[in-house]
Order: sequence, then C-alpha cells, then structure tokens
Amino acid sequence: MVYKRLRDLREDHDLSQKAIAKYLNITQRAYSYYETGDREVPIEVLSKLSTFYQTSIDYLVNRTDNK
Repeated sequence: MVYKRLRDLREDHDLSQKAIAKYLNITQRAYSYYETGDREVPIEVLSKLSTFYQTSIDYLVNRTDNK
C-alpha cells in the first residue's frame, strides 16, 4: 500500500523526510519506505503521525476523506 497522504501532509507542512523521521525516532530511509509502500507502517507510527498532523489514522490510510 502506498501511503500518498503521508507524503502530501509532510509536503503541505514544508517538512523533510529527515525531520519526520527524527520526530518518529527512525531513519530517513525507514520513513521513505513507509511513504513508498515498501514497508507497512506500524500502528504505533500511524498513531504518532495522526497526532502530529492532527488527523485520523483512517485519513492517513485512505479509509476516509475527512481529516
């Protein structure tokens, strides 16, 4: 699954992959794999990202269009 909204939200906030990776305490490469769908995003990471972006996990994984 490609997590297009992760990239879109990151870019909307003018953040680099490196900045988000630092927030998540992971490497930039690991975060890149999440955005491209090369690696599934763990629920703990989705939870942190939904808090960071003030949106729902359902929005992050394209289950709803309502932020």
